[in-house]
Amino acid sequence: MLSKPLLAAWLTAIAATLGSLFFSEQMGFIPCAMCWYQRILMYPLCIFLGLAFYWGDTRMYRYILPVSVFGMGIAGYHYALQKIPAMKHFEMCTSGVPCSGEYINWLGFITIPFLSLCAFTIITISMLVLRKMSV
Repeated sequence: MLSKPLLAAWLTAIAATLGSLFFSEQMGFIPCAMCWYQRILMYPLCIFLGLAFYWGDTRMYRYILPVSVFGMGIAGYHYALQKIPAMKHFEMCTSGVPCSGEYINWLGFITIPFLSLCAFTIITISMLVLRKMSV
């Protein structure tokens, strides 16, 4: 029973990692600086959540939760840069690919940072559920 949140978080991290690799390697989208920060936080989660699921380590939420919450913050900020015109004044990408650029814009609101935000949110919720179940 306790492994379901771990499995959900692990599968989400795998999907997010493979999705980001697909966008950059297959579609040729060059990641901006904010995308790289999100990747730096997401990629290790695949390994750590996979090990936690394999070992049945229900205490791993202690380490995963801060990373996923921080990832949510970065992804939320990145999404705001794309969708809120006034935020463009706070853009930190000064060279290369602009962080406010949108490679995809499905249904008018689904962008790559939005997908990242969803993934980090699912992982965060899974870890909160795991924490609640472990107590």
